[in-house]
Amino acid sequence: MGLKDIKLGKSIDEIQEGDSLTVTEIIEDKDILLYLGLTNDGNPLYIQHDYSQTTRFQKPIVPTVLLVGILTSNVSKHLPGPGSHIVDVSLNVIEPIYHNSTITFNFEVERVDERREQVTISVVGTNMENERVLDAELIVETPRKLVFDEEENMIGDDQKEDDATVDTGANPTSKTESESE
Repeated sequence: MGLKDIKLGKSIDEIQEGDSLTVTEIIEDKDILLYLGLTNDGNPLYIQHDYSQTTRFQKPIVPTVLLVGILTSNVSKHLPGPGSHIVDVSLNVIEPIYHNSTITFNFEVERVDERREQVTISVVGTNMENERVLDAELIVETPRKLVFDEEENMIGDDQKEDDATVDTGANPTSKTESESE
């Protein structure tokens, strides 16, 4: 599979305010165990029933970083999609999210910044009782389409590049070897 075959998500000119995505996820014990194994996070609040019963939560909760991972993976897969890059995340967990919860995440493009090629996506998470449990805002760089020459060699992305000379800070009075001879 060559670079030309890579399927990218929506570029800045293909996305608009109001674009949305709804995803429902069941956050099972296996997902939490995988997270804990990958991160070596031993917080008893996430897995130990005896400990969590002594807290205000009364039972183990889903780690916040796992929730961020669910949000970012859906941005990477769907909106804007492959090739996008999240540059900022703001997350507010309103209500605890427990193991084996089913959460519906509603993503919506709130702003499109064409100059920066970024979109702001708001996310609302609701549980099965339709209670709001999570709010988030993600700032995402949209994918840039690759540009190829006739021989199918990648020559850059579709972003317009300025052909002006870049000031490198070199002394303007310096001479090249051939000029000094």
